[in-house]
Amino acid sequence: MKVRTLVLAALWGAAGASSCIATAAAGTETTATQPGPAKAAAPAKANAPAKAAAAAPARAAASAKRSAAYPKGHYTALNSLPDWGGVWVLNFNRPAAGAPPDRPELKGQYLKDFEAWREEVKAKAGEVPHPGSYCTPPGMPGIMGVGQYPIEFLFTPGRVTTHHEAWMQWRSIFTDGRGHPDDLEATFEGDSIGHWEGGTLVVDTVGIKPVVALGMGMKQSGKMHISERIHLAAKDPDTLIDEMTIDDPDALVKPWTHSLTYKRSRDWQLLEFECAENDRNPVDASGKTGFKTE
Repeated sequence: MKVRTLVLAALWGAAGASSCIATAAAGTETTATQPGPAKAAAPAKANAPAKAAAAAPARAAASAKRSAAYPKGHYTALNSLPDWGGVWVLNFNRPAAGAPPDRPELKGQYLKDFEAWREEVKAKAGEVPHPGSYCTPPGMPGIMGVGQYPIEFLFTPGRVTTHHEAWMQWRSIFTDGRGHPDDLEATFEGDSIGHWEGGTLVVDTVGIKPVVALGMGMKQSGKMHISERIHLAAKDPDTLIDEMTIDDPDALVKPWTHSLTYKRSRDWQLLEFECAENDRNPVDASGKTGFKTE
């Protein structure tokens, strides 16, 4: 695993009760200045580089303690966050009869590949090769839209974790003020950072593997950028809304915005999902997964 330098940035606004709560919930600590021995005066220009070099380790240590890795002392602030307890099940919002399908507008080769896939689906009654194992998770954005498997949200200082029954996946959404790492390594779920705007979790996700599909039959370039605004419905606290905007300058004509809604259950809990225990789909020599018909 790479050793990464996390660039931490203060995302919280001006001073005030609400921003102090948000900062505490993000896992930020305040450190007191320690007294030191008196130093002889020196010209500012000559001494500035030395002072900066000497202060760098202290600044790095202070920045590190703002991360989700130092949660102690910040749990009480989580009480200021909205109640997302229980598990959440995706609502199937079917379009009205005759309405155009709600999907991103592809372009270039990405559009040609999608149209070819659709024709193959029609010709073969839906039984088309799958690129890889069915036990591979869908990644973002698909993991947020798996219908029969619920999601739960875990709040800890400096982090929101989405815990998915499907493929037993999770997303770490860091709310401690860090930015995306400079040496970003692409993953199925991508790298997510976020902050709270009142009761809305604002999330920014990049670094998604190019093999992850944008949607069924839809490819993306690896430059996909996903923004989310996740919040409870104004008139129904048992409905959660994920307003998602997806952009990919190579694959999409324009950014695509759509919303997912979920219904809460406080009585359910996530079950274990072990795909490989019953993975009976054959894989051919080229790595494509087919269907077992016997």
